[in-house]
Amino acid sequence: MHIGQACAAIAAARKNICPQAPLVATMSAQFAFDALGETERRIDSVPLMGGAAGLGLGLALARPDLPVIVVDGDASLLMELGSLVTVAHNRPARLLHFVCANGVQFNGLRNLPTAGADPACDFAAMALAAGYAHAERIGDAGQLAAALPGLLARTGATLIELALARDPARVGAETPQPLLPPFQFVRMRHAVRTLKAALQS
Repeated sequence: MHIGQACAAIAAARKNICPQAPLVATMSAQFAFDALGETERRIDSVPLMGGAAGLGLGLALARPDLPVIVVDGDASLLMELGSLVTVAHNRPARLLHFVCANGVQFNGLRNLPTAGADPACDFAAMALAAGYAHAERIGDAGQLAAALPGLLARTGATLIELALARDPARVGAETPQPLLPPFQFVRMRHAVRTLKAALQS
């Protein structure tokens, strides 16, 4: 399963089951959701790398009536691994935390190995040890699609480690990495205003 397939399954389930659910994305997931045109009730943790779980927790505590979906990156979560304990300690009513585990940073660009690639981190086990109510690992798009209705109905904090294949690298000696557009550095500010208005309506 690739990140595009995983995000497509998550977006479809949100649209069909809980369209009011806020969506927090970061790293490669934000670009996958961009490609899907998924903009409603969404905020990206950029340039706040490592902040996706914290943003999702804040939303879940503010709106316990709604499921909150976080689609995190493995490199991103490793930067703020203590957020697992913070989430568990605060016992959010409905927080569904996906971790895209492909073992690389800058997936599809440079594919730099993460510190958690060798030896491999078990994010699901770490979430359970931190106190998450549920955690498991899913590596198949069909299995993910079938599981999503039940996952979105769960209460408490749930972490799903998505075992993903990395996308082919597009950056190297002959193909330098393009500069990020300026919008990348202000998109979270704009999204906060839009999401706040949506959640208050």
